[in-house]
Amino acid sequence: MPAYLVHGVPDFPAIWDPVRRHLARRDVVTPTLPGFGTSLPAGFSATCDAYADWLIADIARLGAPVDLVGHDWGGLLALRIASLRPDLVRTLATGSGPLDVEYVWHDTAQLWQTPGAGEELMKLFAGAVAVEGLVNGGVPRAYAERAVARVDAHMKDAILKLYRSAVDVSPRWAPDLGAIRSPALVVWPSDDPFVEHRFGVRLAERIGAALLTVEGGHWWPLAQPEKVAAALERLW
Repeated sequence: MPAYLVHGVPDFPAIWDPVRRHLARRDVVTPTLPGFGTSLPAGFSATCDAYADWLIADIARLGAPVDLVGHDWGGLLALRIASLRPDLVRTLATGSGPLDVEYVWHDTAQLWQTPGAGEELMKLFAGAVAVEGLVNGGVPRAYAERAVARVDAHMKDAILKLYRSAVDVSPRWAPDLGAIRSPALVVWPSDDPFVEHRFGVRLAERIGAALLTVEGGHWWPLAQPEKVAAALERLW
């Protein structure tokens, strides 16, 4: 039963490298979401439901329930997987991806969800401008440079499709959270500029999870890897 760690947006599997260095186990799988540095499969719609289905199929092929971990959009998708296929999830850890009807998408997400405005914003998401934007948002520069180097037309298109499919994701997906049965951990920063801490508290209460509050901004796998790894090992 491997650990299965899902990245978010606009990230890639290397976001988990600092956490992995603090884990005793080596049976760790870090998938790359379609379009995030890879081509999109033929006919893949890049909607939130399509990504959830893709991950479910990828986990199912492993042949055993996984210790599922997700950050940002990976956290949202982990919640959806655990809701739809609890048989595939031995334990669940999620953070900085809210499923809450009171949550309002942050400003950048709302622009991405707006036809025309999203495409114009994506034109700026490249090179030094994009790196500085991520660094100003709390991402270490070395990782920001690697992440931006992977941004191409496929990823920009996938991000726009994903966010536009998710305007109503909370009212559609949140009612199914009651189907989650696995022991769970919610990791939430006290200072996340995109998602208030109260949404992490509410999520933990709703799914009966332990709550780990961290500091260092939205990208907690990079900011607090040792603390997160220790909490994951306690959960497992």
